[in-house]
Amino acid sequence: MLILVRHGQTEANARGVLLGHSDPALNSVGIAQAKAVGLKLATVAGEARFVSSPLQRTRQTAALIAGHDDIEIDPRWIELKYGELEGKPVDDVSDETWRRWRNDPDFAPDGGETLRALGQRVEEACEDLLDEARDRDVIVVSHVSPVKAAVVWALGVGDDVTWRTYVAPASITRISVRRFGPVLASFNETPWS
Repeated sequence: MLILVRHGQTEANARGVLLGHSDPALNSVGIAQAKAVGLKLATVAGEARFVSSPLQRTRQTAALIAGHDDIEIDPRWIELKYGELEGKPVDDVSDETWRRWRNDPDFAPDGGETLRALGQRVEEACEDLLDEARDRDVIVVSHVSPVKAAVVWALGVGDDVTWRTYVAPASITRISVRRFGPVLASFNETPWS
């Protein structure tokens, strides 16, 4: 099973800003959320392989779930690069920018990354884990956009589907690896709510 976990809350998440490659730590709520995920995954975490984005908030979440710091880092699981929109409140992004972003997977804000590029790197990361996830649990701690991209990969749909999903902080999404490929087994489980 491929088990995807979005990192716990940070102060920037709580304020509703676009948080891409910035590197804040978890806040107290995020720590509690990560611990709750650890309890939920306790039966599988001991034997699982742990993979994380290189950013602090994901590494902290992974360590709290695993109960140790021996976490493999894979930069393909890093959040979408927001470029000039990094750190901006979501509500301050113009309607025109949102429309372009939602309608064109090749759009990127200045200095940012396209959804198509994100989807390609996450698909590659998922494919690299596919065989192992058939035989044992692989827990990947990442961010909202890569988790959505992995769901798109599992469902075999277009990148635009990412705009029609919501991934809560410290939520769990499970992708089962079956004989003929990936199957979305659960989405956006929130053990802390």
